[in-house]
Amino acid sequence: MAKEVFMPKLSSTMEVGTLLQWFKEEGESVEIGEPLFEIMTDKINIEVESYEEGTLLKKYYQLDDEIPVNTVIAYIGEESEAVPKDPPVGNDQEGSMEERESSSTTEATETESNVKESQSNKVRATPSARRVARENEISLHSIQGSGPKGRIQEQDVAEMVSQTETKLSTPLAEKIAKDKGINLHNVQGTGSRNKITKADVIGHDTASSDEPERIQLKGLRKAVAAKMLESARSIPHVTLTTDVDMTKAMEMRQALLPIIEEQTGYRLSYTEIIMKTTAHVLGSHPYVNASLIENEIILNKSVHLGLAVAVENGLIVPSIQHAEAKGLAELTVMSKTLGKKARNNQLTPEEMSGSTFTISNLGMYAIDGFTPIINPPETAILGVGRIVRKPVAIDNAMEIRPMMVLSLSFDHRAIDGAPAAAFLTELKECLESPYGLLV
Repeated sequence: MAKEVFMPKLSSTMEVGTLLQWFKEEGESVEIGEPLFEIMTDKINIEVESYEEGTLLKKYYQLDDEIPVNTVIAYIGEESEAVPKDPPVGNDQEGSMEERESSSTTEATETESNVKESQSNKVRATPSARRVARENEISLHSIQGSGPKGRIQEQDVAEMVSQTETKLSTPLAEKIAKDKGINLHNVQGTGSRNKITKADVIGHDTASSDEPERIQLKGLRKAVAAKMLESARSIPHVTLTTDVDMTKAMEMRQALLPIIEEQTGYRLSYTEIIMKTTAHVLGSHPYVNASLIENEIILNKSVHLGLAVAVENGLIVPSIQHAEAKGLAELTVMSKTLGKKARNNQLTPEEMSGSTFTISNLGMYAIDGFTPIINPPETAILGVGRIVRKPVAIDNAMEIRPMMVLSLSFDHRAIDGAPAAAFLTELKECLESPYGLLV
């Protein structure tokens, strides 16, 4: 009997997935563990492996289609086996939703955590490496693997592709480019691994004319837009600001910089000092470290810090679990590692969930203060501006001090103004006397 292939639910917030690539065509054989298709969720791009074996009998959706989770997108079964002409809808898809979501969750976990070994009589390579090699007609036998036991990684193939000056592109992008007479070598790809998508070709064609460029909200950009709109509409935001004298924090960073760099290989930044201080202060202000779900305020016992990271076409918030128990060296390693994974689209759903408080740092830009939007169900978010040397009155004398603006947006349904102000005041005091964190 033919087996259904579903659009998996890879996170609690995922509602649709965008189909980026089919790795198999109708009529081709499929083995368990082989990459079947690639999707883009509201957070990441991920290859989905087959959990059935047989022949790919039917594909119901094309590239760039947005498909609701738990929708049947294909069938795998025995050759010539009969399957529906159109995708099942309504009663055809009824059944145990709990079983289906459980199955999707299992698939997501296994897809993200397991890298299946190649068959012993073949070149050792990851599924993604095989796919990229297949797309670019590159023999894996000509590539030296950099992975364990000489296993070929996706990056190894990408380097070979770069050497041959071959660009990755989706079949749909190639078709549109051919129809419009566009040379793909002149098109900049915005997809995973700089792959050229349909939108890139259309955008390139539009840019060459006088018509304004039109970019459809989809994928990560659409998810970010929906979440920000929901937050702004449903949460009564109030923002408090304060100036922080960073003199002592700068001294502490300068003293710890060579020590932490020698231990971890990473340079301590002000972000980690702010994270450490924030996690410490949140322990005394449970309502600021709370979650508001429906009509219930949940006072979280641990501090799971979300760190907003700007990526192409959106914003991703990886979470550092139990930040209150971590030292500056460990926070430095985790923030740098998670930031890099976010920019490379390598974060797992677990690394992007569970935060209880978020920090958004724009200190690398010419920004002093701003109004950050709360990341629900959290009840507050901290905005961090740049450090600027300004004249400040100290003991009736004017001095030039490095000053930084902190902006705290809080949900007035869960937090009143006085408790929020108390938190921000204590955070300011701790940053101005940071050596207490080391005791």
